[in-house]
Amino acid sequence: MTVATWHVRRFRSLPSTNDWLLARAREGAPAGLVALADHQEAGRGRMGRRWEAPPGRCLLASVLLRPTAPRTSLFACTAAVALAASDACRELGGVELAVKWPNDLVIGDEKVAGILAESDASAPGGRSGSVAVVAGIGCNVDWEGPPGVRATSLNAHATVPVARDDLLEVMLDRLAARQALLDTEEGRRATVAELRARCVTLGRRVRVEMPDGREVVGDASALGDDGRLAVSAAGSDVVVAVGDVVHLRPATPPAG
Repeated sequence: MTVATWHVRRFRSLPSTNDWLLARAREGAPAGLVALADHQEAGRGRMGRRWEAPPGRCLLASVLLRPTAPRTSLFACTAAVALAASDACRELGGVELAVKWPNDLVIGDEKVAGILAESDASAPGGRSGSVAVVAGIGCNVDWEGPPGVRATSLNAHATVPVARDDLLEVMLDRLAARQALLDTEEGRRATVAELRARCVTLGRRVRVEMPDGREVVGDASALGDDGRLAVSAAGSDVVVAVGDVVHLRPATPPAG
């Protein structure tokens, strides 16, 4: 299956679409390669957590991008995939998804999809100054998520049922239109700005659970072009690069 500039490889099962595609990137695979699986045996989410869904119920795919960009600007790749997926859900199912920092697509406070981007600047095969970025998405198309997790499915809210293959096709078409933006600083800023406008974490009272076990509680006040979240806590801003966010009560939206 080829969609626009994409070459899609389909598998019944893989340990991880991200791992498979990172290995191909290190072998010199060009941008545009996509891994699509009906099931992942060792899928993972943010901070190395295991993520597994029943076969055939979710869109499980990873795309290989090779933008000419510094590694500090690679949040724009996550943003581009999130925006493309959100656009596809709206166009096919009439579902408006918002962004929960750092990489979830949600309806209200219920998760529909998550995105995990990983990079390898040493992977051969790209243009001078480019970096290999593998961005994986897991989208609950017909699965409500595991017990104990605030999640829902796309088709629980869609005006018409959405098929996984159709969702992938439209998402890749919308992502193809955004690829050139990732090669310039101006384009990356514009991509993150668009995501910022859809980010429901901003203006919320949040608790950020850090990888080292610390917690930051405050008002999410800003999202930088590098993807870091500013949280106003105890009279000062704490800038967070990685962490899990819990939305607490609504806070006053940030000015501007």
